Amino acid sequence: MKLQAKTTLLSVSLSGAMVVLLMTVSLVSFRFFSLSTARDHVRSVAEVVRVSLTESMINNTIGNRAQFLERLSEVEGLLVARVVRGSHVINQYGDALEEGSHISAIEQEVLKTGTAHFAMIDGDKGPTFQGTIPFVATNVGAPNCLACHEVISGTVLGAVTIHLSMNRLKEEALITISIMFIIVLVFAAFFTYFFRRQISPVVRTAQGVSKVVSKAKDGDFSGRIDYRGSDEMGLISKDLNHLMEHLQENLGAISHDVSRLMRYELKGNTNMITTTTEMVETLLEVAQFKQAVEEDQTIQEVYSRIGYMLEEHFGVNHYSIYEVNGEDNHIRPVIVDNVLDSPCRWCDSSILNQADACRAQRTGHVIDSIDNRRICGKFNVEELDGVGVGHICIPVLHSGSVGNIVQIVVPLNHGRLYQNLLPFIRVFLRESSPTVEAKRLLDTLRETALRDPMTGLHNRRFLEEYLDTLMATTRRKGQRLSILIMDLDHFKKVNDTHGHDVGDLVLRSLAKELSSKVRTSDMVIRFGGEEFLVILQESEEYSGPQLAEKIRASVEALKIQIPNGILRKTLSIGVAGFPSDGEDVWDVIKAADLALYEAKRTGRNRVVVFTDALLTPPPEAGQGERG
Repeated sequence: MKLQAKTTLLSVSLSGAMVVLLMTVSLVSFRFFSLSTARDHVRSVAEVVRVSLTESMINNTIGNRAQFLERLSEVEGLLVARVVRGSHVINQYGDALEEGSHISAIEQEVLKTGTAHFAMIDGDKGPTFQGTIPFVATNVGAPNCLACHEVISGTVLGAVTIHLSMNRLKEEALITISIMFIIVLVFAAFFTYFFRRQISPVVRTAQGVSKVVSKAKDGDFSGRIDYRGSDEMGLISKDLNHLMEHLQENLGAISHDVSRLMRYELKGNTNMITTTTEMVETLLEVAQFKQAVEEDQTIQEVYSRIGYMLEEHFGVNHYSIYEVNGEDNHIRPVIVDNVLDSPCRWCDSSILNQADACRAQRTGHVIDSIDNRRICGKFNVEELDGVGVGHICIPVLHSGSVGNIVQIVVPLNHGRLYQNLLPFIRVFLRESSPTVEAKRLLDTLRETALRDPMTGLHNRRFLEEYLDTLMATTRRKGQRLSILIMDLDHFKKVNDTHGHDVGDLVLRSLAKELSSKVRTSDMVIRFGGEEFLVILQESEEYSGPQLAEKIRASVEALKIQIPNGILRKTLSIGVAGFPSDGEDVWDVIKAADLALYEAKRTGRNRVVVFTDALLTPPPEAGQGERG
């Protein structure tokens, strides 16, 4: 119930209660006054009758008492006046009155007890007040009752019954009560009007406060209270209006600044409080996220953290994080649905080798298929588990160009939600972008330091850093490794005959040929000069000696185009295995080097597998040479 209705109900209730109370008191008082007046009237009439009868007895005119009673009943309002004798008077004088033989039960009780009886009865002529008054003998005064009656003092000689009509009193009561009711009603109406007038500022202020607070609760601080009184309500209204102006100005400025920081467009019907709170909470989470990203050691940890953010903060279950390499126009999926180095799932794989085919990479704009299903032809999923899905691709800039693309895949019926969440997702990605770019640059620099600049193969430093990890993984999985050390035969003659440029060309050609003959999981390392090393994980179908012979034959058949024609070269290879030929990889490398030395010593262009016999050098070993 509203306050105005409550105040109206209160004033009406108070007025009504006052009317009822006053009327009740008036009725009770008037009834009491009427009964008291009637009682006194009855006593007066009874006393007149007693005195008249006593005078009649003294004057010996008692025989005329009937006429006296008849004349008495003619008095206005007096309906009945009846006298009955007590037993002592009857015994002394007889029952000379006709009505004496019709004594009622009340009269008998009054004659017996000597106590007057009064009562209201409903008669034929309306409400009637009945009073029965006893005549008690007394020796006080003159004439003395004991002078005529042979009784003792206090004896009940008789009783008189008087019936008074209450109609006139009733009419007067109704008129009086009606007048009082009208007066009280007018007073109640005046009281209600005056009360409502006095309480009106409170009601108006309360209504204004309710409207202003209701709007403020929805983030709208433009509401004002239109009351300018000088009382306390006016001060409340003035202070609340000032508060709303302050909030509208300052919170609006804060919301605007935070939205600019987040690059989030505030709409006209936006709840300013809720939106600002959400943005500030997001900025706090972003700050914590940024610190965690900066403290991550590797770029893979950063990508995993971004994926965790998408899942935990925004409920994205299906997504891809792509890494863009602008130099070779390639895109690489680094994490898909929280799986590192997972193959491309949601897009056509053609974008991997042709980055410009990706619309987000090409334009640098957010690509949203929620509203425009055909905006990107490379998104190749229409439904997931029977539910239609769309995608939002978010390009992440690194130094002005697209460095990463974050793709979220969401059900179409939740698309509007993720469109609204997009500014919050982008602020996470934007804050992590410098860290991702820096770690990618560091990885590039580190990769450069770990690669041979001429051949593009990993160098000996890479082997030294990677070896501990390789050994731990191999031991944990119970795998076997083969290590191949190979050396170009008579490479010094190439440099001496054709020059170092041709020598470099030969090395690059050999590196390319080696890379084409091994698996992705195998490692090809330029070990030093014209020496190369291959580390492979063995299986029953794939062993070191088999690969070594395959490489040797391939190099023997290789034709290297040089400025003066075609050059052919051969390769000597030494093979050893881990852990069969050593407990440490460096021991195995030494064993493979002994096998390579044996291949050189025994004629070159061949593969030699390490055996324990090679640990004892032959007598002519000092005549062999490397190269």
